[in-house]
Amino acid sequence: MDKDKANVPKIRFPGFTDPWEQCKLGDITECYSGGTPSVRNKTYYGGTIPFIRSGEINAYSTELFLTEEGLQNSSAKEVKKGDILYALYGATSGEVGISHMNGAINQAILAIKPSPKYNCYFIAQWLRKQRNLIVNTYLQGGQGNLSGNIVKDLVISIPENEEEQSKIGTFFKDLDNLITLHQRKLNHLQDKKKSLLQKMFPKNGEDFPELRFPGFTDPWEQRKFEDFTKLSQGLQIAISKRYTENIDGSKYFYITNEFLNPKSDKKYYIKNPLKNVVATKDDILMTRTGNTGKIVTNVSGAYHNNFFKIDFNHSKYDKMFLYYLLNIVCIQKEILSRAGTSTIPDLNHSEFYTIKVVLPSYEEQKKIGEFFKQFDDFIILHQRKLNHLQEQKKALLQQMFV
Repeated sequence: MDKDKANVPKIRFPGFTDPWEQCKLGDITECYSGGTPSVRNKTYYGGTIPFIRSGEINAYSTELFLTEEGLQNSSAKEVKKGDILYALYGATSGEVGISHMNGAINQAILAIKPSPKYNCYFIAQWLRKQRNLIVNTYLQGGQGNLSGNIVKDLVISIPENEEEQSKIGTFFKDLDNLITLHQRKLNHLQDKKKSLLQKMFPKNGEDFPELRFPGFTDPWEQRKFEDFTKLSQGLQIAISKRYTENIDGSKYFYITNEFLNPKSDKKYYIKNPLKNVVATKDDILMTRTGNTGKIVTNVSGAYHNNFFKIDFNHSKYDKMFLYYLLNIVCIQKEILSRAGTSTIPDLNHSEFYTIKVVLPSYEEQKKIGEFFKQFDDFIILHQRKLNHLQEQKKALLQQMFV
């Protein structure tokens, strides 16, 4: 393949056709790391200089502040707003930020200042694109420390044309801002839901919620789960008897703890389970051991013996209301406390049955259940939009950089 053709991205802004140049990152930037003033000297801390640590490279504020004396009498180094910050140590190794403040850095951060004709946003995005490769190459994918020399020796492909660098850098900066905006909206919705759950269910020992739908004034009635629920435990199926495909549709989805892991794509199926271990989308399941207290609904299949199915009278109790009731903080605490404090918590039937709850009328239950279901649907919609933007960015990084 022609060398010039190989050193151009798949997608470019109109008007740019020249091949990109290759060089070491250290040849087009000034790089340095900082240090930590002695924590024994109290006069070094509590000043006005933000002390940026590796977990704060994208933050707008810092936990610690240095005095001028602390800065001058240590290896801490100053950075300016707009400098690239690169995490060298620990779990954050390879993460990239653009400093939002003037401040100082410690030894776990490499400051990267591009030379005048090179764009900081372009370089920062290239480093983000390369993160997995860098971590897998130099840290074998695990935690560990990178060094300034490793980063400076990285070979970057970059357009010589400053305008092209700027267009690419600005494009991804704007895309990052959009992603951040969607993340903030999602966080706000999640926080709002938590607040509403606290207000629309009575606090411990109380019979009235702080916030109610119009027309409902009666006190909620105290019950124990034994009064209106019945638990049934699932079935353990050996791995050798599980299937990974269900092409003909004759098998049952096997609901295991893998189902609770959003990052897992493992699916198992089994043949001919007993009817008493089959759940429908109208049922509620709860993990009883390990990650005890995880509540699941709207899924059909045969469930593992790590799960309880919670049976109840659907004409007297609303499924979605019970789902959210089981998820509120005070009920989760009760469930976990009864599961024990051993290495593997394990909840038994009798302990669950003794948990006290307060319940409103069936009509009020339905209102509350429907409200939070719609709220969750709205959150899911925002999560999907955010995921779509993040996936778009990944694809564009691959196609707009060499």
